[in-house]
Amino acid sequence: MDTNWPSGRKTDWQEPVMTLTTPPFSLVGIDHIVFIVDDMMRALDFYRNVLGCRDGYSYPALGMEQVWCGNALIVLWDVTHPGGTKAAPPVAGGRNVDHICIATGPLNHDALRAHLAKFNVTIEQEAFHGGARGMGHSFYFRDPFGNKIELKGPAEYPDGRAENA
Repeated sequence: MDTNWPSGRKTDWQEPVMTLTTPPFSLVGIDHIVFIVDDMMRALDFYRNVLGCRDGYSYPALGMEQVWCGNALIVLWDVTHPGGTKAAPPVAGGRNVDHICIATGPLNHDALRAHLAKFNVTIEQEAFHGGARGMGHSFYFRDPFGNKIELKGPAEYPDGRAENA
């Protein structure tokens, strides 16, 4: 089936049948994104000086530095640092993103688990992690292409992070 888009682009694929569902959470925006790097000083120089990001949190034992990009964090994780062993090594062609974190409104954990299960999405990890809005409950899973997604609810206790956003 040929589809003409407003942009004039023509495709020969058939549009998937879309079933709209209402998930048991509201999207707020991007909380943070984690980039795998192999030269922390070069990475910090780029994000600070080229993009104008402000210094965020520092986790020297992990080889991790965070910079503020507006109200979201860009996390730089150095795979050459001894503390960066959990970070995946960079892949040829620039595929070096560990995961993207999507901030949500308040989460009903059981409803979220049921919602993901309905779509055969396997939760790989549930954890209590920090992010741009502070410490909160996170759910990790993968999209159909293998990209790791973190859904992160609001801060559950103040740690000062949300005040810096």
